Amino acid sequence: MRLEKVAVLGGGPGGLYAARLLKRSHPDAEVTVYEQGSPDTTFGFGVGLASRTQRNLRAADSSSLEDIVASSHGHEMSMRIGDNVARISHGELLAIARTTLLSVLQRHAEAAGVRLCFGERRSIDDLDADLIVAADGVNSATRTALAATIEPDIRTGTGLYLWCGTDFALPSAVFTPITTEHGTFVAHAYPYAPDRSTFLIETDERTWKRAGFDLTTEQIPATESDHESLAYLEKAFGDTLQGHHLIGNRTRWLRFRTVTCRRWHAGNVVLLGDAAHTAHYSIGSGTKLAMEDAIALDQAIAEATTIEAALDEYENRRRADVERLQSIAARSERWWDAFAERMDLPVDQLMINYMTRAGKVSLERFAASAPEVAKRGVADYAGVSPDAVPDAGLLEWVLDQPLERAERAYPDRLAPAALRDDPSTVVVELDIDSAWSAAADAVIAGLPPSGVIWLTGRPSRQEVLTRLDFAERVTWRSKATVIVDVPEEYRADAAAGLAGGRTHLVDLTAVATVVAGSPRERDSALS
Repeated sequence: MRLEKVAVLGGGPGGLYAARLLKRSHPDAEVTVYEQGSPDTTFGFGVGLASRTQRNLRAADSSSLEDIVASSHGHEMSMRIGDNVARISHGELLAIARTTLLSVLQRHAEAAGVRLCFGERRSIDDLDADLIVAADGVNSATRTALAATIEPDIRTGTGLYLWCGTDFALPSAVFTPITTEHGTFVAHAYPYAPDRSTFLIETDERTWKRAGFDLTTEQIPATESDHESLAYLEKAFGDTLQGHHLIGNRTRWLRFRTVTCRRWHAGNVVLLGDAAHTAHYSIGSGTKLAMEDAIALDQAIAEATTIEAALDEYENRRRADVERLQSIAARSERWWDAFAERMDLPVDQLMINYMTRAGKVSLERFAASAPEVAKRGVADYAGVSPDAVPDAGLLEWVLDQPLERAERAYPDRLAPAALRDDPSTVVVELDIDSAWSAAADAVIAGLPPSGVIWLTGRPSRQEVLTRLDFAERVTWRSKATVIVDVPEEYRADAAAGLAGGRTHLVDLTAVATVVAGSPRERDSALS
């Protein structure tokens, strides 16, 4: 298919990258990027680039990736709870200043022959082009204009967060909570330059209100930073900041918005990046998704004979990956919203809980990448010395560990079948979309404070992960022994749930069917 004219709305990473790729694939086409801001105006601080993202960008355009890597800052990862720190060495984690990333992409777009028009606000009605790429961000005016066709849905999270920075490079990325008189705040921080680090801080709504930040949020103009919050947090995170200041850039408390759309294109207009979909920042996905969208769009257009076929193919190629990442991100978002509940876990076991939070990383995979942290965390779970944890066969070792709880002794972590038939056991059939929903809250409110609670439900992996999340919530609020049904094929998820402290026991037989009307069972199936 031959393109003569391409217009890109939005000069962020996704828009610039799409413009460069499309111009290289269609050298005779006129490709123009319209960005309402100036070339050096941006919001935010650093952008993280995971190893897989780097590989995808290298395969699509090695020269721009090489310049990005050359301007990036490598770092490791750590979690700090008080004076206890778990460190993970990872040589492929990179971060780059957002301003630097945009500069690199602007330069490469212009080198390919793309025309960059800054300070120009355009809409799809203003443009005459064969293809219009709407990379105009989470507040996309294009998405709003095409809402009847695109059918967007926007879910606003319950937690609050703000982006800020600091004027020194942290020794590594760090996740660390601080508890103040008002509640707990958690920092996600990482270095992205020799003299700069991103500092993202989040909290729950009750803590936010107790600290008075609901009032400062109302009072601060959209163009300014919430300096009262920054001063408070600078003091709270003083140890981590090592005497340095927090830097704002239109920094204010926000709630994350998850964007989904039934369709990503209408006619010759296609949405890309945050305009089409968002995924929670805790998996570092915004720039990744946008740039990988650009790769898929370029490939689909190169292979198709019509715009309609190309955009259909683009959406078909990307939707499964995006929805999978959004599912992982939703679990990660909920995990961070409830971070304060886990602070009693030893830091290495908490790292296991964190790494396996969304089902993306198995216990064995984590142990392969961070053997010492994993070994200490599993030892904390089992109540043994790290020397007692084997180097191989970790999954089965976790399942084989004995448990003494509520005056009962179990030889391993596989629930005895007879326990399910015990008159005192409460069997709960879960049918909930999320372990953190109002429906889940209602189920938890009706559970006994002690005894044995056996969680069962449908056998899909997503349902299994939801049961493990729900089980963890139950362990926070009761003294009950919690058992989770897990089909044998998800044995690895069962081991991760046990080692991370989400459940006490598991049942690896086929999912049992709850007998309706049994006086000892609570049917909590919810629509």
